[in-house]
Amino acid sequence: MPKGSPELTNARKEEIISACKTLYKDMSFKDITIMKIADYTTFSRASIYNYFETKEEIFLAILQKEYELWVDDLTKTIDENEAMTKDDVARSLASSLEKRRLLLKLMSMNHYDLEENSREERLCEFKVAYGSSLRAVDNLLKKFCTEMDDLAREEFIYSFFPFIYGIYPYTVVTDKQRKAMEQADVGFVEYPIYKLAYTCARKLLGA
Repeated sequence: MPKGSPELTNARKEEIISACKTLYKDMSFKDITIMKIADYTTFSRASIYNYFETKEEIFLAILQKEYELWVDDLTKTIDENEAMTKDDVARSLASSLEKRRLLLKLMSMNHYDLEENSREERLCEFKVAYGSSLRAVDNLLKKFCTEMDDLAREEFIYSFFPFIYGIYPYTVVTDKQRKAMEQADVGFVEYPIYKLAYTCARKLLGA
């Protein structure tokens, strides 16, 4: 590939994103640095700045890809089904989110910082993917919940989306958090992503 070609640019971006995802599996957001990300790539820390100005921009790119994958799942459901009950729609939404654990983690843990510390053009690219997810859910409801009018669909979306932003902390608990809740007699019950998302979607749909 010629130096500076779109192919090389995309390949290096993907390598940086992949390195960051690898680190995020075992490290906290605050402990990950551009230098550490560079250690997992084939080029230098200085080279990373040619593609991303901050680590938040790298994480925002990860979040954007997660939204795009979620939209792909929802679109596939719409295209491959002629009819679905409200319960089917709730199950489909829950199943699609169950596969997007990284999306939910970034939503809950780091979303504000990612947007606040990214350039406007990067943020705009991300918002395109976010907007696509809103439209995908709306299209799902339009096709399979035909009795819902524009306002009902809007109310569902702006109830369901804020809800899913908080799913991750209720499904992933550290040993330290668990011990603290036991000592505080909180009576915490750990639910899987699917069950929480399904229950919420089902109730909002009146299924």
